[in-house]
Amino acid sequence: MPHTPSKRLAVAVAALALGGSLTVPAATATATASTASTVTSVRLQGTAPACVSRDVIKQKKQVVVTNRCGKTMHLKVVINNGPDLKCWTYQNGEGFLWKWKLGSYGKIVTC
Repeated sequence: MPHTPSKRLAVAVAALALGGSLTVPAATATATASTASTVTSVRLQGTAPACVSRDVIKQKKQVVVTNRCGKTMHLKVVINNGPDLKCWTYQNGEGFLWKWKLGSYGKIVTC
C-alpha cells in the first residue's frame, strides 16, 4: 500500500502531538511501501527482541528504531519521566527517527 499525503501528515501530526517529531531516515527510504500506523488496542508484551535495532543518541533525545525481524512488529518507545510514544506497526525493514523533549530514553517494547 503506497504512502498518501494524508497518511504522512497524520503520522507527523501524531508525533508532534506527543511532544516529539518523526522523520524517515534516508536508510529506510526503500522501505516506504507501507507506513507505520497506530495500533488501536495497546497491550505491552515486553522488551522488543534484538532484531529491532535501537540507535539512541541520548544528548539529542532521539532514537532510530528499525525492524529487522523478517516480519511485521508492533513497537512502542518508552520514555522515562516523559510521555511514551504510541504503539506503531513497523513492516520488516522499516524504521523511523523519533525525537522527544521531556524525559530520557527508556526502552522499546512490543505491544
